[in-house]
Amino acid sequence: MITVKSLRRSGLGPADFTVADGECLAITGPSGAGKSLLMRAIVDLDPNTGEVSTAQMTRSQTPAPEWRKHVALLPSETGWWLDKVGDHFTNPVETTRRLSLVGLSPDALNWEVTRLSSGERHRLGLLRCLEGQPNVLLLDEPTAALDPETTLKVEDLLRELMADGVTIIIVTHDPDQPVRLGCRTMRIENGQVVA
Repeated sequence: MITVKSLRRSGLGPADFTVADGECLAITGPSGAGKSLLMRAIVDLDPNTGEVSTAQMTRSQTPAPEWRKHVALLPSETGWWLDKVGDHFTNPVETTRRLSLVGLSPDALNWEVTRLSSGERHRLGLLRCLEGQPNVLLLDEPTAALDPETTLKVEDLLRELMADGVTIIIVTHDPDQPVRLGCRTMRIENGQVVA
């Protein structure tokens, strides 16, 4: 579960909402509306005011690294700082098990980062988020660079996570994705929650 109260930052807010355990909230709206700003504010990457809490902790009373372990953000562009994919993971055995779930080769952890497509980077970024076993996943357009078949694989994994109680907030421009995932929808325009 995650509760957002009076969350504001430059270009956004106020935002107030709660997403239950195992529930999905899809954030929609035009490009530049503030969807990514909302995600960054929730994990406290940019200056903001308001409060965010889960059933286990309150953001203002939790060290940032601990908060971001339990409330994990997959940004629209994932960061890679080492040459080899596997060097970015702390639990390669569990990650290798999940590679096929997102349509990746079993040897993907042996690849050089420079050979990754944007879609491969994003799927591996998702698996990297899952290593910390977060209670809440914030996903900024996780399937934007994927073909339809691979998108469905990633959505299957997300449904599995929700069945295990993980709360998901997903930014999407795919009008059918919230329906496929069984999400409720919240629309942002000009930094304001409008619906």
